[in-house]
Amino acid sequence: MAAPGGCTATDEEIYAAPPSAVQGAAGDLLACREAVLTNVPGDVPMKAWKVRYVSTDAKGSKNVVTGTVAVPEAAWTKGGSRPTVAFNPGTLGSGQQCAFSKQLAGEYVDMYEGGNLALFLKEGHAIAATDGVGYLDGQVHTYMVGANAGHALLDIVRASRQIPGGGLTADGKVGISGYSEGGAASLWGAQLASSYAPELDVVGAAAGGVPGDLKVTAKALNGSLFAGFLADALVGLNAAYPEMPFTELMNENGEKAIQNVKAHCLYGTLAVFLGARVENFSTDGLSLDQIYGLRGPDGTTWGEIVDRQRLGEGIGPAGSGARHEIGFPVFQYRGWLEEIIPHETEDATRQRYCAAGINTTWKNDYPTEHLSTDWGAAGDVTNFLDDRFEGKPAEGNC
Repeated sequence: MAAPGGCTATDEEIYAAPPSAVQGAAGDLLACREAVLTNVPGDVPMKAWKVRYVSTDAKGSKNVVTGTVAVPEAAWTKGGSRPTVAFNPGTLGSGQQCAFSKQLAGEYVDMYEGGNLALFLKEGHAIAATDGVGYLDGQVHTYMVGANAGHALLDIVRASRQIPGGGLTADGKVGISGYSEGGAASLWGAQLASSYAPELDVVGAAAGGVPGDLKVTAKALNGSLFAGFLADALVGLNAAYPEMPFTELMNENGEKAIQNVKAHCLYGTLAVFLGARVENFSTDGLSLDQIYGLRGPDGTTWGEIVDRQRLGEGIGPAGSGARHEIGFPVFQYRGWLEEIIPHETEDATRQRYCAAGINTTWKNDYPTEHLSTDWGAAGDVTNFLDDRFEGKPAEGNC
């Protein structure tokens, strides 16, 4: 089906480097183009677009982000306006070719969540799937930077409603979903929704495999089979905070490592950094704890910046006066055989939500490891959000 009038941007225009001064308000749609999502199985009739939109970075400055919007062609018949699932993918890697919007459209294949999106679409939900910050020309993905992720996730919902002929309306309910990197983004979206996008009717958030505390996660990843995730995070934090000491600390191995992160997608990154230790990449052999102690020009330490990404801090129910008010139910989950994200941080994030009085449903008995839990829980995630869209109460099991 032809794209609605106005969605005539080229691929080059969608992913072009941002202007030096970004114009527009957060959530403004800057450009769109029709897309065919060849990596979403099931032949669900839909209209889909790549989008380019305005968001806000962790320092409060405007930035530009890309993503995908998909709307089922079948009429929405369950009452009210069609709801939207704001979706953040799990880790895809930091190379520009890895952007979720490019992979959904079949331009590169290293992704694994097309089936998850198909479940939402079959239920009649629209999808607003952000790429996350840093997939424009010349950029690096700001992997695991919470405010960047949460803002980008909320802003693509705003942008989705501006697509000419897209049919999505301002009163449509919103559910948030993501796993792994996307799980952290989902909870950041949940935590920031009331203050950053109060006009959105967010009714629920689902988040699995969540690396809620990056220090706990990094300690486990360093030297492991999955050290590539740590490499992505270090380079991603540097992209968001370029004023902090980083590139000048690197030895030859470190300089090569940065280029490897920028060049590869998920599986390539994991292969390159198999068993890597952060101590081998700096001239002074710096450990993670030593890196955390390094100060930027204003005296802020890397450790303080990493701690800002910890989930479940300063949260409370609607009306509590907490920094992050969450007025809707949350579903958190992990696999019983989880081998990448430490159980202690996933469990602790859930405990912080429960202690804060957030309506939280927790499930940790999927007989699956990290990656397969994403698929193993997909039906429960879809049902959880569908129930929220239908206005059913969530019991929670804190």
